[in-house]
Amino acid sequence: MTDKTVRLTTAQALVRFLANQYSERDGQEQRLIPGVWGIFGHGNVAGIGQALLQAAVTEEADLPYYLARNEQGMVHASVAYAKMRDRLATFACTASTGPGSTNMITGAALATTNRIPVLLLPSDMFATRVAEPVLQQLEDTRGGDVTVNDAFRAVSKYFDRVSRPEQLIPAALAAMRVLTDPVETGAVTLALPQDVQAEGYDWPVSFFRRRVWHVGRPVPEPDAVARAARLLRNAKKPLIVAGGGTVYSGAATALRAFAETTGIPVADTHAGKGAVPWDHPYAVGGIGSTGSYAANELAREADVVLGIGTRYSDFTTASHTVFGDPDVRFVNLNVARLDAVKHSAEPLVADARLGIQALAEALDGWEVEPGYREHISLLIARTREIEAECFSPGRNTGDLPAQTQILGALNETLGDRDVVINAAGSMPGDLQQLWRARDPKAYHVEYAYSCMGYEVAAGLGAKMADPSREVVVLVGDGSYLMMAQEIATMVSEGLKIIVVLVQNHGFASIGSLSESLGSQRFGTRYRYRDDDSGLLDGDILPVDLAANAASLGADVLRATSVDEFRTAMEKAKAADRTTVVHVETDLYGPNPPGHGWWDVPVSEVSALDSTRAAYETYAAHKLAQHHYL
Repeated sequence: MTDKTVRLTTAQALVRFLANQYSERDGQEQRLIPGVWGIFGHGNVAGIGQALLQAAVTEEADLPYYLARNEQGMVHASVAYAKMRDRLATFACTASTGPGSTNMITGAALATTNRIPVLLLPSDMFATRVAEPVLQQLEDTRGGDVTVNDAFRAVSKYFDRVSRPEQLIPAALAAMRVLTDPVETGAVTLALPQDVQAEGYDWPVSFFRRRVWHVGRPVPEPDAVARAARLLRNAKKPLIVAGGGTVYSGAATALRAFAETTGIPVADTHAGKGAVPWDHPYAVGGIGSTGSYAANELAREADVVLGIGTRYSDFTTASHTVFGDPDVRFVNLNVARLDAVKHSAEPLVADARLGIQALAEALDGWEVEPGYREHISLLIARTREIEAECFSPGRNTGDLPAQTQILGALNETLGDRDVVINAAGSMPGDLQQLWRARDPKAYHVEYAYSCMGYEVAAGLGAKMADPSREVVVLVGDGSYLMMAQEIATMVSEGLKIIVVLVQNHGFASIGSLSESLGSQRFGTRYRYRDDDSGLLDGDILPVDLAANAASLGADVLRATSVDEFRTAMEKAKAADRTTVVHVETDLYGPNPPGHGWWDVPVSEVSALDSTRAAYETYAAHKLAQHHYL
């Protein structure tokens, strides 16, 4: 029997297809693509733009459109939405040809690095080539089929160019497969030539049927569980490193029970923070370059490390120095074999929740020795003392409050379910040591790509993913200046989000790093150029970011002290519109004490005394760096 057909443009067909895609896990179904972010230009206004309009007017497809202010920002919003939804739902993003589409490349890299699904629909040049070179077309002498969208290939988990309408059918199905695969997921890019978007075709009606993409839980292999359990049973000082996979699989409850039964302490990465509440007796905090005292001390002593859902970035391993035992062994529980075999580990390729449950059963009756439990408690107690010192006003070096004091006040102000968002600068390091997360979704720090400009747009996506939660964007002036325009989108959509804007007139993180590496904070402060030195070390620039936020439509509250900040936060929480709380902090800290190292190479040859001294320190740290074999 021949399938019935319906005549639609390629863009209309894609909109109808996306509106009928669902994901399912553990019996719960949800829309896989609940809407489309977009900015229209000549490349997509008559294609995807027309199709979305037609869908809204005729109600032939339920696929709402959301107007962004920056193409990179709309990808960040989509990623934050997917992160909050445990990678089971995400948005599509449409952009015009040329710069509109290439603006999304940074967002694509962020999504793929974080293993978060997002569907990108960059418009492309004419497939017919009849009018070329068209506006914004790259003419490449190496080949006529090369366009700027080929730059997406390196940062996408799946890329296809739909040069004929009928090619959309296999391309769209492949796109959904990758978006819903926990191992392969990331940015998925379907490049759509602008003429093909508007071209008509007789589509099989069955292409538009309701499809449910089942997200499974890979079951651990019994022999692999036995091997992993054998290593853990022989451990004297085991340590768990919980990563993002723990959260995405919904394994938080299982992990807490496992820690309580076995007595194994749990350190966390940025993506894994909150899986075990900060005040749990076996929660030892963040690990690695900016890790806590307790976590890093336990890592240095650990003889067996159980990594759960972590990819072991250099910040997690302190650039391969934090695990100090030369004979340390690893057991890696991960849905992706790429991560499961890292550090010469005993791999346990499985869903995190099922893997933890299987290990708990295999280790029934086993627990760490009482002396190790006592040792953990003492290290946690010392860590709490360090945190209290960081929140204390006594550490101030100037008239302005330290950033750590602002974080302490924010910790006190927010509830357990409130979401704090950050990505770059000095704040991720401070947050990893000091933030007290009790909910797996309360700590939202993007630190795989650590993209400046992620924060404000991410607040938009996080709020859309769960309107019941208070969403607080924590952003420094550096990131704010990169991308703050989605505040206007928050206002236009009637969303209530709190933006805490920390102004310190420079790049605090890189400034501190520069100083430690002998580069004297060069190029890291927002200053006038000095006529005598020729450097950017003159007076502070008269930039008023609070006024900028107000110009985008947000309500603005200014704070000049910790007490004023607390008062402003209470007002912001009581408000029903997007509110920006502006507070100025000391550029020079102080920051939490360092318990780990990060490998940033220092110039081996230099005419500067500061750089030569820094190189000696760097060389000493390198001695502790090794492969885990």
